[in-house]
Amino acid sequence: MKDNLAEKVVLITGPTGNLGRAVVKKFYTQGARLILVDHHPDRLPNLFPELANDPRQLLIPGVDLANSSQVDSILGQSLNSNSPIDCLVCTAGGFRMGEKVHEISDQNWDYLLDLNLKTLLNTIRVVVPKMLVQGFGKIVTIGARPALVGKNRMGAYSVAKSGVLRLTETMSAEYKASGINVNCVLPGTIDTPQNREALPEADTSKWVTPDSLAEVIYFLCSESARDIHGAAIPVYGA
Repeated sequence: MKDNLAEKVVLITGPTGNLGRAVVKKFYTQGARLILVDHHPDRLPNLFPELANDPRQLLIPGVDLANSSQVDSILGQSLNSNSPIDCLVCTAGGFRMGEKVHEISDQNWDYLLDLNLKTLLNTIRVVVPKMLVQGFGKIVTIGARPALVGKNRMGAYSVAKSGVLRLTETMSAEYKASGINVNCVLPGTIDTPQNREALPEADTSKWVTPDSLAEVIYFLCSESARDIHGAAIPVYGA
């Protein structure tokens, strides 16, 4: 089947987050070979013991993706130079409610841009050269609805996710002639324990689930998405 990603090598950043775990589950159950990169030193083997005991999978803990020297030294040296990376799924990122624009602190601004945008850029710097050499690849980034429309007290977050979207479009323009598909998924409110706690009165039936997002991401990494380049795909739920 052309959509079967069994034996494909998939690098996933942020795999221990709510969305990341769903993406890992989807690709692993389909037989993909996974490279999981996470900031925390011990979460990967604790959350994914079946992967830790599988020699076909590679777990790379303790990498601060916002730190370019760490990415180069740890991630760059961990990747097998002879092994292709078929897909890159960048779920690393996060949200923090902020201030009104004139009150945005340097700390909050830097935190959200580092978490969402610099992590992506540093990962791309390591992975894309491999894809250019091999002449193929799929890259999926994670934006958000505020990447399209600014929201109250989300100035820094909106800028960060807008940057993710613009980088996605730019990479698509630069790399599609080299056989690399680059696309962005724009989730609505994701049904997570954290969001349920923060919004106890919300109608969660209208939220999008991590598993549903993982299905979309899987499709974008499949051969069926070969003609999709630079798309910003809204996945908002009901």
